[in-house]
Amino acid sequence: MTETRPADAAEGRSFSYRPFIWLAVATFSMGIDGYVLAGLLPQIAGDLDVTPAAAGQLMSVFAFTAALAGPVLGTLTSRWERRTTIVLSLGVFVLGNVVVAIATNYPVALSGRVIAALGGSLLNAAVTGYVLALTPSEHHGKALSFVLGGWMTATALGVPVGLLLGQSSWRFPMILVAVVGTIALIGILLRLPQLHLPGGTLVERLRPLGQPRLVAGLLVTTGILCSSYACFTYATLILGPHFHAEWAMILIMFGYGVSSMAGNAVTGRLVDKFTALKVLTVVLVGLLLNAVLGMLALMFAPAVVAAVWGLIWFFSAGVGNGGGAVPQQARLASMAPDSAAIVMALNGSAISLGSALGSGLGGVALTAGVAANGLLGVSAVVLTITVGLHLLVARASGAAKAAV
Repeated sequence: MTETRPADAAEGRSFSYRPFIWLAVATFSMGIDGYVLAGLLPQIAGDLDVTPAAAGQLMSVFAFTAALAGPVLGTLTSRWERRTTIVLSLGVFVLGNVVVAIATNYPVALSGRVIAALGGSLLNAAVTGYVLALTPSEHHGKALSFVLGGWMTATALGVPVGLLLGQSSWRFPMILVAVVGTIALIGILLRLPQLHLPGGTLVERLRPLGQPRLVAGLLVTTGILCSSYACFTYATLILGPHFHAEWAMILIMFGYGVSSMAGNAVTGRLVDKFTALKVLTVVLVGLLLNAVLGMLALMFAPAVVAAVWGLIWFFSAGVGNGGGAVPQQARLASMAPDSAAIVMALNGSAISLGSALGSGLGGVALTAGVAANGLLGVSAVVLTITVGLHLLVARASGAAKAAV
């Protein structure tokens, strides 16, 4: 296998998706892993003899572990050859999912999720760095979109397939993730060129956190994901009473994935036409109004109206959550253009932290006696705080530009 260095990629101006196909397959497997458990909480809870809220913590522990481990593992392995890092991290991710699939009790399943998160967090950072280094700067956007498109495709295709398998046993989707990850692993070993990148220290990676405005911007990311996962993790509990057929949640999750893909595609174009700030403001306000109206409809509307509005709420949330990523990343990158790669890595940790906090917050609320429909209210509170923080960041950014 040939070895490639960043300078080699910079010399040519052409672009090919071919080197990144197997990376997209790897992110596809991670996308299934990230979303499929949300539709299987009742089955997991029954099999492992825990409450649905406790089963939801299988998502929380993954996200929280990834948030903490990502920057640290990325730094410790920064001097490693990149293909080796990707292979090892993907191997650990696959191993973790195998442990979950064969877990005989809840603690073993939790341990498997931690192992998978350690591999997944490093895989995300390694893949992003690899793609950016191997692609000319004018093609960074399309290259990342292609690779991360594996994740988006998983929400629309992989998750429904996983849920269909999960009707027989919730363990089958975990096996599916492991199989797809193994296929990606073989493809990467055979087709991906080696790549060496300059190393870095943890201090260098965390230096952007010295800017309060940027830290607040990263917290906006955390808020968006927290509000999303407070409901998405328990979507089966929220919508299940209105849609009793086993196939219904499969179709609903498919609709959510398609909505997320549509939101991502639309806001990507809007950011080029308008500003990231304006697009993100509309998305956040829309998510807040959607959560409030959805909660009122699910709680007080007649059964048929509540069912229909529940779908409107869920799919609209998919559009907003999928559509918030592009303008948020664009805005964060503009705050620290010289540290864009590091900022994106930190944003990845902010995403994982928000996912963990949202799943955990939803579980705590349910344990405290809040009805499943009430989780939309929890999401609305988080979004209210997030919108306020977003506006403060916008004001600080405007003042910073004016001072230049």
